[in-house]
Amino acid sequence: MTPFPIEQVRAQFPALVNPAAYLDNPAGTQVPRPVSAAVAAAMTDAASNLGGYFQASQAADAVYEQAHEAMAVMLGGASGREIVIGQSMTMLTFQMSRSLGRSWGPGDELIVTQMDHEGNVSPWLRLAEDRGMTVRWLPFNRDSWRIEPDELKPLLSDRTRLLALNYASNLTGSINPLAELTRLARRAGALVYVDAVQFVPHGKAEVAQLDCDFLACSAYKFFGPHLGVLWGRESLLAETYAYAVRCAPQAPPGRHETGTPQTELLAGLAAAAGYMAWLGDQSGATGSVADRIAGAYAAATRYEMDLAQQLIDGLLRIPGVKVQGITDARQRDRRVPTVSITHPGHRNSALARALAAQGINVWSGHNYALELARSLGLDEQEGVLRIGLAHYNTLGEVERILAALRALLRP
Repeated sequence: MTPFPIEQVRAQFPALVNPAAYLDNPAGTQVPRPVSAAVAAAMTDAASNLGGYFQASQAADAVYEQAHEAMAVMLGGASGREIVIGQSMTMLTFQMSRSLGRSWGPGDELIVTQMDHEGNVSPWLRLAEDRGMTVRWLPFNRDSWRIEPDELKPLLSDRTRLLALNYASNLTGSINPLAELTRLARRAGALVYVDAVQFVPHGKAEVAQLDCDFLACSAYKFFGPHLGVLWGRESLLAETYAYAVRCAPQAPPGRHETGTPQTELLAGLAAAAGYMAWLGDQSGATGSVADRIAGAYAAATRYEMDLAQQLIDGLLRIPGVKVQGITDARQRDRRVPTVSITHPGHRNSALARALAAQGINVWSGHNYALELARSLGLDEQEGVLRIGLAHYNTLGEVERILAALRALLRP
């Protein structure tokens, strides 16, 4: 097995020359050189609208196509026609909720979970409020730290129109058994809308295997620019009502991308996929771009989860610390390297501020996992102290935050 190329990886990220330890990755990762270079090049070479006869416009057309095709490869889709790109995952979800729910009304039901980020909760709550629909809340299991199929089954009926759930939690790091949950929902005749924002930075989503209807993610969480990406079944994207200008394209994905695209950010998005293929090369993967990206994810996951387990084990040795999530090394395949903690004697905001003063970047609060914080009985404002690893982090950084927390939490 090829050793993980951590030095080559870190050399790709200019921000890492900063002495800060970037452990805030669930809220947004740093950007490799190819991404920022692609953005700058597009600002110079493709600063034009689409569809023209001249060179700059044709260059913009090429950037648009490359970004959509690259995301189809990353997410396991069939083609770029299944990819909708917009301002953010949350905005895309609000948009699609309105399009999907246009024909729904009283008597129809939506299922949302107590585990999700608000970006995959509030759009559906607002839709239900506007259309007079019923909302069913799906709890997460406190023993397994994930959504269990047996708890979904009694909520499904012939009135269920859609199940909205996440692939991985942005607070606990737990990975849900998505294929099984999707199978149950689709068997009941419901659509399945997946928030994969926290999974895609750490694992290769394969939408064909998951058999979901929609899957959304955020490029700035997987080393790209600030854009939201939505995969959808082409037939659904083609037939779902689009809130767009009258002269917008009628075929997907353009029918759901009204307005001038952010060409420079699309260039950065394609480059983020290219970076993952490069990482696959460095990790010994061969074959197609999809194969190399899959190899990158496999190598990065092994590396990240080794670090995450050392972080978890170290945290558990600090008196009073509670890890809000899976801690058993035998179940590491059921989580991503996002580790949240609480301590009864310390405010998480104060800890985050103290760590920031030492150049250690973390987040505190509910991190928009509002229902999950409530379910765990946490203070809604203080929430957790969240430490999130990416594949450019090091054991030295793990040891650094452990040492800082031991000092801060000393009795």
